[in-house]
Amino acid sequence: MPQAKQEHEKGFRAVKGMHDVLPSDQPYWDRLDAAARDIARAYGFSRLEPPILEDADLYKKTSGETSDVVSKEMYAFRTKGGDLLALRPEYTPGTARAYLEHNLSRAGQPQKLFSMGPVFRHDRPQLGRYRQFTQIGFETVAGPNDPIYDAEIIHVFTELLKALRIDQWKLKVNSIGCRVCRPLYKKQLTNYYKSREKELCADCKERLAANPLRLLDCKEASCEALKEKAPNFLDKLCATCAEHFKSVLEYLEEVGTMYELESRLVRGLDYYDRTVFEFYAAGEEEALGAIAAGGRYDYLMEMIGGHLTPAVGGAAGAERLIAVMKARGIAPPPRNGKRVFLAHAGSLAKRKAFGLLAELRRQGIAVSEALSRESLSAQLKAADKESAGLALILGQKEIYEHSVIIRDLRTGLQEAVPRDRIAEEIKKRFATMGHAGHQ
Repeated sequence: MPQAKQEHEKGFRAVKGMHDVLPSDQPYWDRLDAAARDIARAYGFSRLEPPILEDADLYKKTSGETSDVVSKEMYAFRTKGGDLLALRPEYTPGTARAYLEHNLSRAGQPQKLFSMGPVFRHDRPQLGRYRQFTQIGFETVAGPNDPIYDAEIIHVFTELLKALRIDQWKLKVNSIGCRVCRPLYKKQLTNYYKSREKELCADCKERLAANPLRLLDCKEASCEALKEKAPNFLDKLCATCAEHFKSVLEYLEEVGTMYELESRLVRGLDYYDRTVFEFYAAGEEEALGAIAAGGRYDYLMEMIGGHLTPAVGGAAGAERLIAVMKARGIAPPPRNGKRVFLAHAGSLAKRKAFGLLAELRRQGIAVSEALSRESLSAQLKAADKESAGLALILGQKEIYEHSVIIRDLRTGLQEAVPRDRIAEEIKKRFATMGHAGHQ
C-alpha cells in the first residue's frame, strides 16, 4: 500500500514530542500564566520576548558546542540563503543577544527581564518532557555583581511554586567558581577521572577532554557512581567566590528558603559561573527531573561580543509544573461565576439575542451562549455547566416589552430589566457578588 494512502487511513497525529494543549488543560495554563505575570510585576521584571529563530552560532558560543543541548538536542537547519539557524533551545542566549543589540543598559541597570514561550529540544519524550515545551524565565542583567540578585532569582521561583500551591519541593544549590578558582578544580577533576576513564560512558570519555565539569552532570549509572568520590568543588572555591556563595545562602535563609548543598551540581551549559541551582518536586524527581533551574552567567556577554556583565537567571518548565499539579490533584481555581449566559426562546428571540451578545461584549461583559440549541431548558443546563453567575433570558414577551429577564443562578431569583439598562444591571450585580463584571 502506498505510504500516502497509509497516512490517510491512519489519520494525522501530532509530531512525536509535540503536544496539543486541549481546552480541558487550559485552566492550568491560565493559572500558570497569571501567576508568572503577577510575580514578574511584583518583583519589577519587564517582559522581553526574543524570536524563536536565532543564529545557531549564538548557542554554540554560549551553551557550548559539546553540550547535550547543542550537540544532541538543538534543531538547526540551513535556510535557502545558506544561513544556519536554530530553533531556540533555551532563552538566556537570546536574551543576552537582545540586551546587547538594543543597548538595554541605557534603560538603567540592572535590567530585570521576564520571558515565557516555547523552546525546542530533540529530547526523549516522557512525562513532562516534550520536544516543544514552554519555559518561564527570569533574568537580572548588569548592575553590581551582588549575591542578593542570585538569592532574588531563586526566591522568585519559590514564590511561583507557592502561587501554584506546589509544596514539598527541594532546592539544590552549589557554586562552580570563577575564572580564578575553576581551572584548579578542573585540573583535579580531570586527574580523578583519567585514572577511571575505562569506567566512563562513551559520552563522558569525550567530555573529559572537552569540559570535565560535564562529567558531574551525567545521569548514566556507571558515571553516577564515580561522582560520589569526585573532588568537592566547595573546597576549592577562591575567597571571593566563597564569600559570594555564603552571602547567597544567608539571603535565602533570611526569607526562610530551605536548601540543600549539592557540591556536584554543575548544570549542563558552558556559560554558568558561581551560583547554580535546581528545584525538584519531592517524589517526582526521577519522573520529571528539575522543574526549575538556573544560575549566574557573568561571562556570557563576553562570549557574544560584549563586555563582562554580571547576570543571573533561571527558567521553569511549564509542562513539568502542570504535571506536578495534576499528579498532586492541585486543580486550578474554578471559574468565579463572573460570566453571563444568554438564553433565548424562539426564532425571533434567537436573532435578537445575537445582537444583544455583541452589545454586551462591547461593554466588556463576558457572555456565553448555546444559540444552536432551541430548548430553553437545555440552554439553562449549559449555563449551569459553564458555572455562569447570571443567566439572561430573552423570549417573545421580552422582545415586545423591550426587556430581558435576569436570573441569579445561585439563588434562582429572577426579574425583568429594561433592555437599555441590562449592561448596567449586570455590572451592579457582579459588584455586589464580589466580582468584576468583565475579564
